[in-house]
Amino acid sequence: MSVTVDVPTPLLEVDQLRISVAGPAGPLEVVHGVSFSLAAGDTLGLIGESGCGKSITALALMGLLPEGAHRQGEIRWAGQALTAGDEVAWTRVRGAQIGMVFQEPMTALNPLHPIGQQIGESLRWHRGVDAATARAQALRWLERVRLPHAAKRLDAYPHELSGGQRQRVMLAMALACGPRLLIADEPTTALDATVRREVLDLIEELVAEQQMALILISHDLALMAHRVKRLMVMYAGLAVEQGPAAQLFASPRHPYTHGLFAARPRWDQPRGEPLATIPGRVPAAGERTPGCAFAPRCARASADCQATPPTDDVLPHGHAVRCLHPLAGSALAR
Repeated sequence: MSVTVDVPTPLLEVDQLRISVAGPAGPLEVVHGVSFSLAAGDTLGLIGESGCGKSITALALMGLLPEGAHRQGEIRWAGQALTAGDEVAWTRVRGAQIGMVFQEPMTALNPLHPIGQQIGESLRWHRGVDAATARAQALRWLERVRLPHAAKRLDAYPHELSGGQRQRVMLAMALACGPRLLIADEPTTALDATVRREVLDLIEELVAEQQMALILISHDLALMAHRVKRLMVMYAGLAVEQGPAAQLFASPRHPYTHGLFAARPRWDQPRGEPLATIPGRVPAAGERTPGCAFAPRCARASADCQATPPTDDVLPHGHAVRCLHPLAGSALAR
C-alpha cells in the first residue's frame, strides 16, 4: 500500500518493503510490500495487534534487523537509497539522522556503563566531540528530558533508575545528535498513567520544537487519536489501511480497523458489559492464504475474499484501504 505525502522532497521513502526471517523449513516472509513516505514534521502512527509486523518494520528503518533476517524493497533517506547490508551507510544515518526509542529500555541500555557515557558515546561517534564536551551535552539532554537530579544521574547505571527515568534516558540518547526522524516503539510500556502522559507530552513537545518527523508505534488507540496526523494499520505484515488519523477514526473502511476501534473501552459503556472482540488470531509468521489474510476472522468475507488477494483502493484525501469489500464511508467506529 502506498500513500505518498504531498511534499517535494520526503525525508523517508519506503517502497515495497519485504522482510523475511529464518524459519525451520526456510525463510518466512513477515512483512509483505509495505510502502509509505514521511516529510519533516509529519507524524505517523503504526497500529495493529502483536505479531502484525510493526516493530520489525521499525527495525528495518534503522538497519537493525535480527540475524538471519533479509530485506527486499527500497528504503531511501533524503533521496539516498540505503542498501541492505551496507553497514557504512547505515552507521552514518543511524543515531545521527534517525533516532529510536526502543520498547523496553532496560534491555536497550547497556547495564555495564553509566548513562552519561552511553549518551556521550553517540555524540563522540557522530559529532566528533571530546569526552568533556560529550559529557556536558549529555547533561544538557538529560535536563532537557526533565530527568530529576540530572547532574547526579550522569554516573548512574540503568538498574539504579525507575522505568520512567530509563525511558527519559532512552529519549535523550535518541535525540542527542539532533536526528530528523524519531521512531518511538511502544515508548510508554509498563509506565503508570501519570508518567506515560509526561513522556508522551515530552516527545510531542520535542518533535514540534525540532521539526522532526515521528513514527509512533502503540497499541493505545486513544493515544494515537491525539498524537499523530496519519495512521497506518498493519495486519499480518500488510498495510491494510492508511490515511489521516482523524478520518480513519471517524470512518474506518477496513473491517480490521473497524474491529480494533470497536474494541476500545468507552466511557459510556455500561458496567459489566464485555468489550467487543475480533474472533480468531493473527496468522503465525509465514502463514499465508491465497486470498485476504483477514478473511478467516472477517464477518464480511465472501468466497472471493478467500481466493483473491485484495489490492489497494485509493480514496480521496490520501486515504487507502486494502479490501475487496470495504465498509461504507458512513460506518463509524463508535
